[in-house]
Amino acid sequence: MKNLIIIAFVLVSGFIPAQTNFEKGMQKAFSLWQEGNTDEAENMFERISNAEIDQWLPHYYIAQINSIKSWGQKDETILKAQLDKAQEHLNSAMAISKDNPEILVLQAHVLTNWVSFDGMTYGMKYSGKITELYSKASAMAPENPRVVFSKAEWGMGSAKYFGQDTKPFCTEIEKSIELFTNFKPESEFHPNWGKGRAEQVVTSCKE
Repeated sequence: MKNLIIIAFVLVSGFIPAQTNFEKGMQKAFSLWQEGNTDEAENMFERISNAEIDQWLPHYYIAQINSIKSWGQKDETILKAQLDKAQEHLNSAMAISKDNPEILVLQAHVLTNWVSFDGMTYGMKYSGKITELYSKASAMAPENPRVVFSKAEWGMGSAKYFGQDTKPFCTEIEKSIELFTNFKPESEFHPNWGKGRAEQVVTSCKE
């Protein structure tokens, strides 16, 4: 019995530092990001992803950073490098955490980057896939605020493009704000973004 207790203590003692290192690294990366040091934050997430091969979150945030950097980017060479990197890390995240609605939403965002850059070229190529991703995420997590909001925002953009009524999507985005208010992420590192953007869109609905 005594030997079993010692073995258990050794195993737990060996696990705690690794978990602590992951937490410290993630906290540092988020701190850098919040301070505007995006490249340094991305490098930190990369180091974590290399050290913590079973964690999908570092890959997720590398992909998100590159997606965010790509909005409004006019240089196709830079855009492609950033979105290729985002896709590479999304693929890694998906391999670790299959059928994850948070990852599906971010995948849709990355494809939307391409559509935003050149709608004539990439709209036909990716629009159906984006809609499919949101439908799948919605079926899996209908109360996830990022799923509800992102799906509605995509629908709103499509409706505007085709001259259709956007009010039903405004209603969905209002619903997402309620969901954001009550949402509890699994940990301090899990995705918890989107409420501010949803509030901006709802305000524009009322103008």
